[in-house]
Amino acid sequence: MNSNKPECERDAETIRAPRLIIDAVDDHGAQLAELRDGLLSRPARIAPKFFYDEQGCALYGAICALSEYYPTRTEIQIYERCRRPIAAQLPPDGQWIDLGCGDGAKARDWLGPARVRRYIGVDFAADWLKTTLSITEQQFPGVDCLGVVTDFTRPFHLHPVLNDCPDAPPIFFYPGSSIGNFTPEDALSLLRSIRNHLDGDGRLLIGVDLVKDTATVEAAYDDALGVTAAFNRNVLRVANRLLDADFEPHRFDHRAFFNATESRIEMHLAASQGHDVRIGEHRRRFEAGETIVTEYSYKYTPERFCALLAEAGYGNMHYWTDERGWFGVFVAGAGSD
Repeated sequence: MNSNKPECERDAETIRAPRLIIDAVDDHGAQLAELRDGLLSRPARIAPKFFYDEQGCALYGAICALSEYYPTRTEIQIYERCRRPIAAQLPPDGQWIDLGCGDGAKARDWLGPARVRRYIGVDFAADWLKTTLSITEQQFPGVDCLGVVTDFTRPFHLHPVLNDCPDAPPIFFYPGSSIGNFTPEDALSLLRSIRNHLDGDGRLLIGVDLVKDTATVEAAYDDALGVTAAFNRNVLRVANRLLDADFEPHRFDHRAFFNATESRIEMHLAASQGHDVRIGEHRRRFEAGETIVTEYSYKYTPERFCALLAEAGYGNMHYWTDERGWFGVFVAGAGSD
């Protein structure tokens, strides 16, 4: 192997098992402290990133197949219908940075059409990421694959990784409207963090759930079969495992509603009766009706999201929507239009 050749330019037959980089900035102790402090606060809260243990990932996959859950299938329909014009706005031979990659399925549909040279999966879950990289490498042996285990919801720095291939422009991919889980202020911070990694040819490709009628959006987060309720309660099992807590999930009711003032869906777990919970060395009383906030999902108009991109320093913006205007896919680059 020629050690002077950039990682992303090595021939397919010489590429070994996908590399996994554990970000030194990612502090497991800090993650546990964040989870514990959120549960002890009033109101109590849990960040959505804690949903996705093995059981949570399986339940989320089931949610995506529900008739009520429109975001996944609507976004995929936009990609299938508009893949060519979207790809035309992306630089060829780039590095595809898959933020919160999960199983990587959405990204793999792009690696060929976008002529991607390198795939970088970024996720909080190391075990999930290893599987994703393995599948991606098998399907695309000519694409250099590596993973970065980090919490990208905090300020992150992928420059050393991207600099392995200085001639391959970065394409940040953030599908599924996960940007909606951030408050507008935190979304702006994340968008700026991504923008700081882009040069003149770099791009951001992002999916965004758009404002629509309340009944449709509430049904997506409170389905008739109760799969979303099970997904929501499962985060308490995650807390039990990580914090040595003794939550009893059946004592909490799933609630999801649209807050029109804030333009967001809110998911809560509401105590069905007053009771005490051990959270590590602490005890916390939950009164009847008291809730744990588990997710906010902000919904945008195209104009509002374009304004947010502009405030974060992006230009050269394009977007596509489905026929009903329920979901938007945006491409933005560095600099001005």
